[in-house]
Amino acid sequence: MALPVLSSSGVKFRRVLAHFPQELSLAFAYGSGVFRQVGASAGHGEDNMLDFVFAVDDSVTWHMMNLLKNRSHYSFLKVFGPKQISSIQSRGAGIYYNTLVPCNGRMIKYGVISTDTLIDDLLHWKTLYVAGRLQKPVKILTQNENSKLQAALVSNLKSAVTAAFLMLPESFSEEDLYMQIAGLSYSGDFRMVIGEDRSKVQNIVKPNVPHFQKLYSNILQDCPQVVYKHHLGRLEASIDKSPEGQFTQLMALPRTLQQKITSLVDPPGKNRDVEEILLQVAHDPDCGFVVHQGISGIVRSSSIVQSAKTILTAGAKKSVTYSMKKLYKMTKGWLRKTS
Repeated sequence: MALPVLSSSGVKFRRVLAHFPQELSLAFAYGSGVFRQVGASAGHGEDNMLDFVFAVDDSVTWHMMNLLKNRSHYSFLKVFGPKQISSIQSRGAGIYYNTLVPCNGRMIKYGVISTDTLIDDLLHWKTLYVAGRLQKPVKILTQNENSKLQAALVSNLKSAVTAAFLMLPESFSEEDLYMQIAGLSYSGDFRMVIGEDRSKVQNIVKPNVPHFQKLYSNILQDCPQVVYKHHLGRLEASIDKSPEGQFTQLMALPRTLQQKITSLVDPPGKNRDVEEILLQVAHDPDCGFVVHQGISGIVRSSSIVQSAKTILTAGAKKSVTYSMKKLYKMTKGWLRKTS
């Protein structure tokens, strides 16, 4: 099952793709330049930077081709060539961003990630950096027939639902569920303190509930703990909060999150196996909080390293400009909230 392609993928996004090497296993657009957010005007997307992610099978070859086509997109790192660029890409979250790039009359930012790194993140939540973006609505622009990638995309959505169930109370609304899912990849991200609108998750979810429904409806319909009334566009959930129910959900979480939870709970030197520790967590009244702490640990590490990489990949001038734009958006959101 392929990730749902949202309707009206847009000619303007496909025109952007025409400027790049076409050897892409997956390309998608995301963010406020694509989907309306709370507080945005009717022409919300026209002034916002367009954000893209390109997954490629061979990063060195793709960067070599892109340097021939779009050398000006790169910072000073271009002088070191595609192998060094790919080496820097592999650090942290495994993605290399070129930002504040003029294209077709708009500013764009695009990240390049290897297909294998993306699949690893989707399945195991190694960094939750790109996997987190794909837990929210995106516009899929191209997607090849890589069955392993398609399966990983769906697995990521299922894992997001499982983690959200563990952190939510026994009963909750559909919007509560999407708020919890959308917030996963922001947990522990230091940029939510400096550089992002603190109402970002709410701003993403409220205007885009139909897009979240499209993304998660098949998974929720197959979930025995949820009565999903598709014709009414709402769900009724009653989650099993017994130790047995929580243990089943904990065992279904991605590997890296299980390891993070283990390191939080298991005292140094004990070296108990993961199953034993997760059984202990399942009996803990604060089980949901422990899961949240584990996710925060994953996101915190990747967001710090990725932000540090930005200074290299964007260059000093673009880094300052990009940071100032983020601070402006954060301040604007705070003023909107207090007015």
